[in-house]
Amino acid sequence: MNFKFLKDNKQVVYSIALMVLIPGVVILNTWMFSTSFRETIDQSLQDKAVGIGESFNAGISDKFSSSEEMQSFVNEWGTYNGDTKSLDVFYRENDTFKLVATMNNSDKLNQVDNSLLYAISWNNDWPSAQKVYESDGKNSYQYWLVVMPLKDLSGQKQALLSMKLSADVVDTIMAVVLGRSYWVLLLTIVFIILLLLVNSRLFEYSILYNKIKEVDAMKDEFISMASHELRTPVTVIRGYATMMLEEAPKLGVNDEAKEYLSIIDVSSERLNNLIEDLLNVSRIEQGRLKVDAKDMEIWPLVEETVKEMKIQSNTKGLTLSCVLEPNTKSLISADKDRLKQVLINTIGNSIKYTPSGSVEVKVFNRDNNLVLTIKDTGIGMTAKEREHLFEKFYRVKNKKTEDVVGTGLGLWITKQIIELMKGTIMIDSMENVGTQVTLEFPLIK
Repeated sequence: MNFKFLKDNKQVVYSIALMVLIPGVVILNTWMFSTSFRETIDQSLQDKAVGIGESFNAGISDKFSSSEEMQSFVNEWGTYNGDTKSLDVFYRENDTFKLVATMNNSDKLNQVDNSLLYAISWNNDWPSAQKVYESDGKNSYQYWLVVMPLKDLSGQKQALLSMKLSADVVDTIMAVVLGRSYWVLLLTIVFIILLLLVNSRLFEYSILYNKIKEVDAMKDEFISMASHELRTPVTVIRGYATMMLEEAPKLGVNDEAKEYLSIIDVSSERLNNLIEDLLNVSRIEQGRLKVDAKDMEIWPLVEETVKEMKIQSNTKGLTLSCVLEPNTKSLISADKDRLKQVLINTIGNSIKYTPSGSVEVKVFNRDNNLVLTIKDTGIGMTAKEREHLFEKFYRVKNKKTEDVVGTGLGLWITKQIIELMKGTIMIDSMENVGTQVTLEFPLIK
């Protein structure tokens, strides 16, 4: 069930993931930056520590002959270099090192040290600087330990330097940088929480939207199923009503019964048209409406359709005609049955909304396309009414149309079918003047 909720509410999952990811990225970025910054600072301070050692060597290079002079220089050095926490100068004696000058350990003068680090630095004739951590039980300290041979003016090794430089500057800088980074992280989290609180209804809307989609899918399935189930009984009712009307004299049906049968026939036909429209809407929305496009001449189909619909136009006293302009090519790729459905719908609408006058169907070529226009002298429409023509269930509602029956699905279905056949439909209309429907399809050369 939980997996289904996550699958059906992807927007919620994405939002929560982002809320976790954004602080995570900020934390990772802070950590990576602080680590890189610390490494950069450490390398810089290591180079500085070695440089300080070399400066000390330059100042003491002419004093190796006198331990008193070296001690005096060491004392002065400690006075002017507060970062130096300890400083020892050793003479090399055999395999050991004898302390001859010191900054803080005067009681250890002349003591011998055989540290491996001193021996390595002396033998390699190369300065070294490494970070050292010390603790007095209450606090911990960081130092840079510089060990390097000291040379006289001629470049000969005369003594060994061991110096500790404070690394407090690193801790101070890192504390400032990390403090600012933590504040940025905290503000980011606060902003995200505020965003979550402000947009808490977004999750509800997302869940509601998915539920609506689910209900909408169930509605489409129900309409499709109900339409299929209704089609059979409606067809039977209409068939028996038509048969009884045709066989009325043989069956002894009186005039009153014939009138009732006519009403049944007309109503069942309207119901059948509604069912067919609903089925087409369901097929289109579910992507099940298939178009079997084949090369065909459209003009014979236009003539056939106009001929069939003349009964409807004659009943209203309208003139229905079709015209093929000279030298018109009419070979297109289309589904004959679906195209006839489009023609019946568009021509039928013109007849339906034309109280008097005429309906003309014209076929001609324009810009390598076949153009078919259905022009009437009907009630027309305003610009505002035309804006919603191709929306589902939309019908123009005014005093002139209140007696015209329809579902408001015809033009929406027509547009979908035409576009499936790579065509276009456009409607121009003027109120009280008439309407022109223009269908356009690419010609086959």
